[in-house]
Amino acid sequence: MIKQRFSTLLWIAMLCCNLAFANKFPDLPWMKQVGAHSFPSHPVTYMVDDYGASGDAVTLCTEAIQRAIDEAEKAGGGTVTFGPGIYLTGSIFVGNNVNLCIPKGTTLIGSQDLNDYKRIPTRVAGIEMTWPAALINIIGKKNAAITGDGTINGRGKVFWDKYWAMRKEYNPKGLRWIVDYDCERPRGILISESEHVTVSDIVLYQPGFWSLHILYSHHVTIDGIIISNNIEGHGPSTDGIDIDSSEFILVQNSTINCNDDNFCLKAGRDADGLRVNRPCQYVVIRDCVAGHGGGLFTCGSETSGGIRHIVAYRMKGIKTTCGFRFKSTCQRGGVIEDIYLSDIEMKDIERPLVVDLNWHPAYSTSKLPAGYDPATIPAHWKTMLLPVTPEQGTPIFRNVHMSHVTASGAKTCVEAIGIKQSPIKGFTFDHVFLSGEHAGRLVQCQDWKTDGLHIKASDELKQNGK
Repeated sequence: MIKQRFSTLLWIAMLCCNLAFANKFPDLPWMKQVGAHSFPSHPVTYMVDDYGASGDAVTLCTEAIQRAIDEAEKAGGGTVTFGPGIYLTGSIFVGNNVNLCIPKGTTLIGSQDLNDYKRIPTRVAGIEMTWPAALINIIGKKNAAITGDGTINGRGKVFWDKYWAMRKEYNPKGLRWIVDYDCERPRGILISESEHVTVSDIVLYQPGFWSLHILYSHHVTIDGIIISNNIEGHGPSTDGIDIDSSEFILVQNSTINCNDDNFCLKAGRDADGLRVNRPCQYVVIRDCVAGHGGGLFTCGSETSGGIRHIVAYRMKGIKTTCGFRFKSTCQRGGVIEDIYLSDIEMKDIERPLVVDLNWHPAYSTSKLPAGYDPATIPAHWKTMLLPVTPEQGTPIFRNVHMSHVTASGAKTCVEAIGIKQSPIKGFTFDHVFLSGEHAGRLVQCQDWKTDGLHIKASDELKQNGK
């Protein structure tokens, strides 16, 4: 039976015990393989200023920066860098064996004209479609990097405002499910179909959409970056780092403040995600901090290809809405399993553990309202409306392991809501201490080993309660 009320002395003793074991985390053989195994080492440096770029904050430098990158790639690699200043640019594309170095004293600012972002085939929020490229892209490349102590400012507020205006138009029409896809907003950084890529030390502000998207890639290292999306407001869907149908990924020493999920794992949406069927797997996230945002550690809601073999440890969440967040729907499908979360501290997080298999129906359920002709709607609408059978669409959440975790100042400590056809199975707890206003509830949960889960709240945890 889960321990709900115990004396202050016992609570302090348990916390001390937790700290004594704070360095424990899984040591799985595959963990030694994550991250980039190479780094661009060509000694030649290419200054974008020599190719016509100007750091005056008003001259559009996209072509000049791209010329420097292309020449470096053609010569076998090198470092492309900038003099001090503010460089205005649209989409740029980093090449093989190229390190795009943004030094201290340099800021790249994103154009606010969508025409300056090349339209490319990509995947956005789980659906393959044509969309604007990111501000900085590494697509189909090997041994590439984005480094430096400088700043990338996407200046995304104009795109946020565009989105909110479209929401006001789309919601009354029953089109909430498609507005994110119709509203084209550039991401900050996109790493797609690439390998042995490093992003380190940069500061990223205000992307129009997701901040850093790792898609269909392997052996990527993200190290020591800062993402802050809440300047000039709270950008919609401005996730921090999204690891999407990729593998052998290492994220470490990074801090994220955003307006959606902070560190997030994804694997495709609905029929299109099931068609692609590429898992997100073999990922290590460590020594990171999440501030404002939707989830310190999130799996989903795009789960169709499966999410598995994930380890996150030595992390902190401060005032993040959710701590551990697992979400999907009955159109997504996919198996989410073998997740290890260890040595994690959460403070003033509203909901430390959330599992929801019926997440955000207005967004997650695609339904064409009356008055629209299915034959003439856009192609990506048709993709979103493809049916999924219950056998394909029912997600499975199982075998999630939490150890040496503390959370204080919560509103609801645990909220796990499974469904009859897919109970949430095999969650285990070791030295997990949660305190807050309410204990919460477990609905359609099976084989949970809760001896190591200790909750201090005003009420008891409801099991199979409504």
